[in-house]
Amino acid sequence: MLRKPFLFGTLCAFGLAVAFAEGGDKRTTHAIQRFGDDVFIAGGSVTVNQPVAGDLMVAGGSIDVDEAVAGDAVAAGGRVRVGVGVGQSVYAAAGQLTINDKVGRNARVAGGQVEFGPKSEIVGNVSAVGGQVRLYGAVKGYVQITGGRVLIDGPVAGDVIATSGHVGLGPHARIAGKLRYRSREALSQDPAAQVAGGIEKMPGLVGLGDDERRAVERGRHRAASVLGGVWTLGLIALASVLLVVLPGFSAAVARTLRERPGASLLLGFVFLVCVPVAAVVLFITLIGAPLGAVGLACYAALLPLAYVSAAIGLGDWALRRWLPQRAATVPVRIGATAATLLALYLLSWIPGLGALVGFLALLAGLGALLLQTRRTIPNPIEQTS
Repeated sequence: MLRKPFLFGTLCAFGLAVAFAEGGDKRTTHAIQRFGDDVFIAGGSVTVNQPVAGDLMVAGGSIDVDEAVAGDAVAAGGRVRVGVGVGQSVYAAAGQLTINDKVGRNARVAGGQVEFGPKSEIVGNVSAVGGQVRLYGAVKGYVQITGGRVLIDGPVAGDVIATSGHVGLGPHARIAGKLRYRSREALSQDPAAQVAGGIEKMPGLVGLGDDERRAVERGRHRAASVLGGVWTLGLIALASVLLVVLPGFSAAVARTLRERPGASLLLGFVFLVCVPVAAVVLFITLIGAPLGAVGLACYAALLPLAYVSAAIGLGDWALRRWLPQRAATVPVRIGATAATLLALYLLSWIPGLGALVGFLALLAGLGALLLQTRRTIPNPIEQTS
């Protein structure tokens, strides 16, 4: 099976499209489709409660994998918990991610909070990117971690490379290989922690030779590629759920984007700039600080939704132009949106152009969302007249 994250995203998206077309239960907010031994699931809240003989691909707001998966497990959602064994590899992206059982090969994951529980056992290697990464279980291969805070408190048979603001070794850490880390802070090591291969603090880019600097830059580019691919997979999952759960609203936002692109861009720019400024002003006053915190949280949550909405709008435009007879079909819209998000991801690697296109898409999506939301809120004056 292909291992590149963005190719997994493509496969997942088209699998979900077929699921929505053929296997969805209209009484629920999730859909299931099987292709031989492989299973595709999408929905708001998903619980995998039947064994999977092949690969599992699942997207949703909250995901619990409670039955064994013989092949690979690919998951993207707000919260993902893998509580049973996976025969092959795990590829996952989530705001909160927990793995607490045996994984037969590798774990390639990204998230806000990533935890490998005490019962976890990774037979292969671990690559993790997250705001906070905690490793309590066993790893038979090597470990590569990039995060805001990293804690290793379990046995690792190979080398460990950690890049973090803070790196800590707990009392149960048993690293058979070498620990190499880069951090602004000194290593926090419990007296009981053991590192058989020695500990090396890697320098920053300043003072490195040209070859070493290029090697570090290549590593960063690879990490950015993996993170970007996993992030794109998460956006495809968000778009799939949005198109299934709210097909009418998403179509209305796409229509607003087509009919009023200038107003959408302008309103999106005003919102993008003014909301953080207003939040800072509220933080200055003690009374307004809680409101400012809530505003910033909603602001952060709205940005990916706006970006996805712009992709839905672009996908719908393409369908109306080239496949008008199928433009209203949900699975076809999912496929078009997935292709648009992948195209935007590939464009992001073009210096200058990619950033500009992504920024304009974000602005347009924000504005279209706000314009459509304004239309759906009833006017109290009109109601009383």
